[in-house]
Amino acid sequence: MSACPHRPPCSACPRFGAPGIAPAAASALEVLARAHGLFDVPIVSGHLTGFRLRARLAIRGRLGSPKIGLFELGSHRVVHVPNCRVHHPLINRVAGIVRRALVDARIPCYSDAAHEGFARYLQVAIERSSQRAQVVLVANSATPDPLAECLELIRARLGADLHSLWFNAQCSRSNAILGPHFHHWCGDSSIIERFGGANVHYPPGAFGQSNPEIAELIIDHIRERIPSGARVAEFYAGSGAIGLSILTRASSLLMNEASPHALVGLEQGLADLDLASRQKVRVVGGTAGAAAALAAASDVIVVDPPRKGLDSELLAFLAETPPPSLIYVSCGLESLVADSASLTRSARLRLVQLTAFNLFPFSEHVETMACFERA
Repeated sequence: MSACPHRPPCSACPRFGAPGIAPAAASALEVLARAHGLFDVPIVSGHLTGFRLRARLAIRGRLGSPKIGLFELGSHRVVHVPNCRVHHPLINRVAGIVRRALVDARIPCYSDAAHEGFARYLQVAIERSSQRAQVVLVANSATPDPLAECLELIRARLGADLHSLWFNAQCSRSNAILGPHFHHWCGDSSIIERFGGANVHYPPGAFGQSNPEIAELIIDHIRERIPSGARVAEFYAGSGAIGLSILTRASSLLMNEASPHALVGLEQGLADLDLASRQKVRVVGGTAGAAAALAAASDVIVVDPPRKGLDSELLAFLAETPPPSLIYVSCGLESLVADSASLTRSARLRLVQLTAFNLFPFSEHVETMACFERA
C-alpha cells in the first residue's frame, strides 16, 4: 500500500498500511479466549481503502483560507486531508466543495479560543445504494441564516451527488461536535441501508457505523445465531440495524434505545415493515439499565453498548438472570474483558465464541462479537 499523503501530521490512522488488527488487541483477545477455554479467535477483514463512509471533519482556519480535516493529536490545529485514502472518494469531494463554498460565501471559521466564527464541523455520510452524500454543516449559530448563501452553493455544486443537506446549531463552548437541533435544508429525511432485507433509516443525528461493509458482516454473524421463533431482546438498538435484520427469525422482538435521533430512525424503519412484522416489535425508550428487567423471558439477548460497556443495572441483571443466549457486540475491548468477567463469575453464563472484526483498519481498536450461553 502506498504512503498516505497526509501522514504526518495526521494521526487518524496510526497503523496505516499494517495488516490485520493491532497486535495489542490480538494479544488481549487471545488472553480472553484462553481464559474461557477457547483457542481460536477468527478475524474478519474487508477493504482497506475507501471503506469509511461516514466522517466528521473539523473546520478551522482564517477567513478565505479554511482547513477541513482532523485535529492534530492533543490540539485544535486542523490537518487538511483532501486526499484521505480511507475515506470514500465522495467524502473528499464533498469536503472540497464545502471548503470552496465557505471561501466564496466569506464564512468565518470557528475559533475555539475566542468562541467566535461560524463554521465548526462537517459531517458526511454516504448512502451505499445511491452513492449520494448526506451533508451536515455544523456552525456556531442558532439559525442557518448567516450560512444561507454557503448552503445554497453546496447544494448547487454537489448536484446529483447530494442526498440531503442539513444545518446543525452548535453554539456551546465544548468539544461536542453536534448540537441537539438540525435544520433540514433540502433532500431526503434519512439515509437508508438494507441489512437482512430490512430498511434501516439514519437521520443525520443517529449513529451509524463508518464501515458498513464490516458492519453488515457482523449483522450476518448475529442473524445466523438466532434460532427460528426465538424471543429476542436488543439493548442499545440504535436505528435498528441488528434488530430489524433478524426480525424474520424472531417470534417477538423487544428493542431498547435512548437516543431520540436513533428512535426517529427506528420509527421510520418500522413504518417500512408489513403489519405482521411490526406487530412483533416492542420499542422501549430510555436507558438500557432501566429497561433490563423487561427482557426476563427472552431466549436471546443482543447487546451493542458504547465503548464504556454495559450499564451497571443491565450487567447485574444478565449476571443474576442469565438468558439462554447472550450476543455481545463490543467496540471497547477493555470493557468487554471486564464485563465478561462479571457475566461469567458465578459460572451461570459461559463464553463459547469470540470473533474479531477489523471494523477500524489501521487503528488500535477492534470490534468483537462475544457469544455466551447459559451454563
